[in-house]
Amino acid sequence: MKRIAVVGAGLAAVSTCDALRAQHYDGELVLFSAEEGLPYDRPPLSKDVLLGKARYEDVLLRPADWYEQRGVELRSGTTVTAIHPQQGTVHLADGSAVDVDRIVLATGGSPRALPVPGGDDPSVHLLRSWEDSERLRERLLPGARLVVVGAGLIGAETAAVAVALGCRVTLVDPVAVPLTAAVGPEIAEALHRRHTEAGIEVVTGGVERIERAGGSEEVSVHISGRTGPVVADTVVVGIGIRPDTALAEAAGLKVDNGIVVDAAQRTSHPHVFAVGDVARQDGHRRHEHWEAAQQDGEAAAAGLLGKPIPPRPAQWFWSDRHGSRLEAVGSMADAERTVLRGVPGSGPCAVFGLRGDRLVAAAAIDRVRDIKAARRLIDRGVAVDAARLADESTDLRTLLRG
Repeated sequence: MKRIAVVGAGLAAVSTCDALRAQHYDGELVLFSAEEGLPYDRPPLSKDVLLGKARYEDVLLRPADWYEQRGVELRSGTTVTAIHPQQGTVHLADGSAVDVDRIVLATGGSPRALPVPGGDDPSVHLLRSWEDSERLRERLLPGARLVVVGAGLIGAETAAVAVALGCRVTLVDPVAVPLTAAVGPEIAEALHRRHTEAGIEVVTGGVERIERAGGSEEVSVHISGRTGPVVADTVVVGIGIRPDTALAEAAGLKVDNGIVVDAAQRTSHPHVFAVGDVARQDGHRRHEHWEAAQQDGEAAAAGLLGKPIPPRPAQWFWSDRHGSRLEAVGSMADAERTVLRGVPGSGPCAVFGLRGDRLVAAAAIDRVRDIKAARRLIDRGVAVDAARLADESTDLRTLLRG
């Protein structure tokens, strides 16, 4: 292979480039980014960037000189309009085409808009890019009235930042206790209660419409099951993303809630790979977590170079809110029963999901070491004693000895 094109510039794209060079690929490597500037990390956008603690330079995935040192041709501000893997070309918005041997699609996703009347009002903000975060930060002033729609990771983090900055926040979600499927009811309920404890009004319901009176600078957010609208200066929508599969679909690749790939991130066309939020391994859920994107890049590099695919540890994600850190590993959906360690809502705590005598999942608030140990237990398939898991005096690392 003389040239590999990577389309997109998020973590999965940069990780692919990094892994290709680490695995001794010495051909040309071109990274196409529709955004201007250097590739940056997205998780801080709903946390430190909104808080004003992180500058653009602080969230860059790699420093500027990294691309030259690694021999990665970064073409920022360049939109790819089509790929033709059979012909080996990538077509650009300026009408030009680039010859390539292999293509890696890392096109990510677009935030889902609020599909209700008034959902396109200027007061409504989405949060996916640096510019989105900067525009929203200017609105989060003390006393500002904010409605956050969606209490998943992005919405919960944004609500926590806003109330910390002195905003009057209403958090709306149709699910009474979000994240239950991911972290279990005990941890999910403890997390959700923290919003109310922090002074956030939590409403279970769906937004029906957003209205603005003529000439007014405020909007009325009408929520199902609530008497009277919530008046707000700003509305933030965090209801998930839609995978950006347009290039893949136009090229005839298999798409089903993402670009379908195998364990090597190879799509239905042998010359095209897909990584990150846009990719879904056949037979599995699509993951939108930071580490999953990084691992996709490593797998794709191995697949491109015909090398063994590195084993993947249990899936892990985190979220920071209200001064606490949530971490989770594995899938609670795989558990037959759960074991508590600590008391949810009364300080640091953890819950472990067991299938038989094997650990398959864990979630914790402010217990980083417990999650690290749990992940190793899951990956190694070590039999565990539920009573020792629950005993807070037990160093979980000792369970790794079997």
